[in-house]
Amino acid sequence: MDLKERVIEAVINEFNENGLKFTMDDIAKRIGISKRTLYMIVNDKETLLIEAINHCFSAMKENEQIILSDETMDLVEKINKVLAVLPLKYETLELSQLYQLKNKYPKIYAKIEYRLETGWEAVIDLLRQGIQTGRIRNINLTVFQAMVNGTIEHFLSHRNLKENNIPYLQARQEMIRIILEGIVIREDDNEK
Repeated sequence: MDLKERVIEAVINEFNENGLKFTMDDIAKRIGISKRTLYMIVNDKETLLIEAINHCFSAMKENEQIILSDETMDLVEKINKVLAVLPLKYETLELSQLYQLKNKYPKIYAKIEYRLETGWEAVIDLLRQGIQTGRIRNINLTVFQAMVNGTIEHFLSHRNLKENNIPYLQARQEMIRIILEGIVIREDDNEK
């Protein structure tokens, strides 16, 4: 692992443990380099955060490709996993702390929102496939995307998950379960 990767990993770990309270000193100490060396790699904390976010989104896309190419999964399982995709290496990352970025680093938060709102092609293709094969009801895909995006953005921009001790991954999985299964108990559910 090169030095820049170590720095990004340190940022992700510090953010996971301390939110935005970490300093450049904390990052340097965590990986055993001088602060001066750290500043040779990145200019400031904002750049560090951008690098870490870009790294996480790239890792999410890589994980998405792994899921999409897995021939052992059926269509609905792929939809479920792609909607819940997180970087494999950082599944314990506490994304519910991202709300802190909204006020302190609005440009970074805007980048996150943009990344959440784009790159939906794989999910939309899976949903269309599900509709065509009769595995999924004929739904308005624009509304579906808006619902998922709106919920995720709410999770990331508000403190309610953190305040209620609900890990981001658990909240996201529950949201997907509710969307895919609905909230109405059907008779065949009671037979299980």
